[in-house]
Amino acid sequence: MGGMPIPGTPSRAELVDHLVRTRIAGDVATPRENNLSHYRKLANGDRHYWLGLELGDRWGDEQDVLAVMAERVGVHDDPEHRYGQDTIDPELTVAALDRLAGRLRKAADDRQRVLFATGHPGGLLDVHRATASALRAAGCEIVVIPDGLTTDEGYVMQFADVAVLEHGATLWHTHSGEPMKAILTALERAGRPLPDLVVADHGWAGYAGQHGVDSVGYADCNDPALFIAEAEGTVQVTVPLDDHVVSPRHYDPMTAYLLAEAGLS
Repeated sequence: MGGMPIPGTPSRAELVDHLVRTRIAGDVATPRENNLSHYRKLANGDRHYWLGLELGDRWGDEQDVLAVMAERVGVHDDPEHRYGQDTIDPELTVAALDRLAGRLRKAADDRQRVLFATGHPGGLLDVHRATASALRAAGCEIVVIPDGLTTDEGYVMQFADVAVLEHGATLWHTHSGEPMKAILTALERAGRPLPDLVVADHGWAGYAGQHGVDSVGYADCNDPALFIAEAEGTVQVTVPLDDHVVSPRHYDPMTAYLLAEAGLS
């Protein structure tokens, strides 16, 4: 699906076309019924879907969640559309990448301390790695996490400058905010400064934003919490995309565009 990634740095129009062809955006693989199920569970207070955030009782109506997702992601806004295809608007994806680029540019200009993390290593690990490498080259400090951190799910490790959850010699997919909590708590106990910026996804981004750290990240159309957090100002930028397409190489043109827009390539 989608062929080989386009070479070099794409134009905006080329990136939009690429996102649709590879189903990073456009008609995505996540079915409508899965999206609505997750919106309902978030509204019903299932903390697994809160992604490290504290949403209180503010989002108890799933139609309010759907409205945010239609506005910020481009899913179908009709609540009667319950099955079949759902969508991510590629123009919204690129607009969010532009906002993310602006925050990365500020990090580079100010030589900030930046922490990278992913709960979706099968899809987004190299996106984060490449961004970390570019910020380091621009003079940023890429935060090294403390050793020996664990959660109930496994070990909190760092590979290629990106914090991940490891269990049984395997990198794990996780929605939990607990790994980020473990990192920030350990930094505070050691008297080390917290990051100026966290670039992440899932609960890693949510918990950091909830803890008061500048946080930006990526989220799929079935993960509404980070878009709600952006709407409320807890997370600064959330980029809508399918976070696990058929090949992680399909994200390369997106990463190239992001770094170019941030002045980091």
